[in-house]
Amino acid sequence: MTGTQAEHFRCTVAGGIARIAHDRPERKNPFTFDSYAALRDWFRGLAYSEDIHAVVILPNGGNFSSGGDVHDIIGPLTRMSMKELLAFTRMTGDLVKAMVHCGKPVIAAVDGVCAGAGAIMAMASDLRLATPEARTAFLFNRVGLAGCDMGACAMLPRIIGQGRAAELLYTGRAMSAEEGERWGFFNRVVAAEALEGEAVKLAERIVAGPTFANSMTKTMLAQEWNMSLDQAIEAEAQAQAICMQGRDFTRAYEAFVARAKPVFEGD
Repeated sequence: MTGTQAEHFRCTVAGGIARIAHDRPERKNPFTFDSYAALRDWFRGLAYSEDIHAVVILPNGGNFSSGGDVHDIIGPLTRMSMKELLAFTRMTGDLVKAMVHCGKPVIAAVDGVCAGAGAIMAMASDLRLATPEARTAFLFNRVGLAGCDMGACAMLPRIIGQGRAAELLYTGRAMSAEEGERWGFFNRVVAAEALEGEAVKLAERIVAGPTFANSMTKTMLAQEWNMSLDQAIEAEAQAQAICMQGRDFTRAYEAFVARAKPVFEGD
């Protein structure tokens, strides 16, 4: 997978890290039907990539994403049949599922407006950094829709807690960067000029680690939602036994014995 394969959004790949961003900064980077589908397909393909080991989702023009485009998406939706609407809502949910199951850690670097589907995309990432100017709003309620969009009622309470999630989903109000960090939505808040650098530095640290094992960690984080404790412990035992068969485990041991830093190769 390379940047040239991306359509309807920006994408560059270097050093095992893909940097992607919405590509309509003049409109605060809204989603279109095409960009939803393109991002879904790209993340689906990412599961089979051998040259990308982490993803950084960046803002563009000072904003992360304003969500669904009012003219290109919201307007047409008001004229669709139930069958067409369900096809659309399932497609948007498929983007979240593709991110969760892509096998690669995803870091959202949030600045400015992060609303609607943009907030969902940040939510579906594994790690989140923000600038002090970031404003994250799950604003579905404000356009006459339920807060249960694209997995928000399942994922957001797990990140920030049931009561806080309920407040955001019932009111559609914006969560400040300070609130987001305090509530655990953002891992940390950094200056705007340092955002991309810090996000890429975090991605580089992940990519320098055992990438196959990182993929296993991401898989277990997703799968264990639906497991009992006993099931989770057994699943982790199997996952860890698989990783122990890899060369990276041996490399780490040999480096420890030699009092050196291990150099992982992802196998």
